Amino acid sequence: MFTSDTNIEGLIYNIQGYSIHDGPGIRTTVFMKGCPLRCKWCANPESMTHFPEILHFKGKCVKCYRCIEICPYGAISIPEEGEFISINREVCVDCKEYLCAKGCYQEALEIAGSYITTAELLKEVKKDSLFYRNSGGGVTLSGGEPLSQGGFALQFLKGCKEKGIHTTLDTSGYAPWETLREILDYIDLVFYDIKHMNPAVHKELTGVSNKQILKNLEASLNLAKVPIIIRIPVIPGYNDSKENTKATARFVKELGAKEVNLLPYHGLGMGKYTALGRKYPLGEDILPHSDTEIEKIKSSYESYNLCCSIGG
Repeated sequence: MFTSDTNIEGLIYNIQGYSIHDGPGIRTTVFMKGCPLRCKWCANPESMTHFPEILHFKGKCVKCYRCIEICPYGAISIPEEGEFISINREVCVDCKEYLCAKGCYQEALEIAGSYITTAELLKEVKKDSLFYRNSGGGVTLSGGEPLSQGGFALQFLKGCKEKGIHTTLDTSGYAPWETLREILDYIDLVFYDIKHMNPAVHKELTGVSNKQILKNLEASLNLAKVPIIIRIPVIPGYNDSKENTKATARFVKELGAKEVNLLPYHGLGMGKYTALGRKYPLGEDILPHSDTEIEKIKSSYESYNLCCSIGG
């Protein structure tokens, strides 16, 4: 059971208004920070860690070095005169002020992650209530992984339901069943990710086994409390084989799922890895599928009498 505190604090990294790809109607998508998975293709690497962090975008940096002067912890330095700054992220992780980003006139430094209470977040999403009413929209909780902050997510979703706001959960399903089960009482729609059917390959690609994920999906579908749409990121050369496609289609069909949403690969998040001082795990040579290739995968799911769409 989660805490009964109705105004607990959570960590988010973005609130995206006027979202039209994260559920029905016009929505506000809340991106929560922190995820137990490390998917090699993740387009939002700033969502992974459970603490705020700094992104440095070199394309905006004019090398004024003002950030070095105002950082109170000495976490920023210049490797060589005239070079871009270097951030000691082991020191930076303990910072609470982020004066460097707040004082960067070029916005080359950006804070990813801020703490907010459920009351504050509810107040923020309620600003778009008119859009929800007129479009049949609502709020989508995404990430990162919302279930990794289960107590905060639960209280926020309760607040949304009390206000009559439609709620959608976008999840990997990697969490204790008790966490997901309690949250499902306050959800109107679930987007549920499946990355790969083979547990060993899934662990290689994401850092965790898929056993809990598939078990939770089965339990959620058996509960039959809320519509569940299966979302599948389609990564060239990693999970797009005919064998894995057929195994996934058979599995979700046998469980009683009716709809699958394919998310074609893109490399739009590569720049964020550089900004965080990390290497992009898949490398830069991987190319997206062609429209023809994606259509073939879509047809494979449809051959199992599953409703299949492409894109978010």
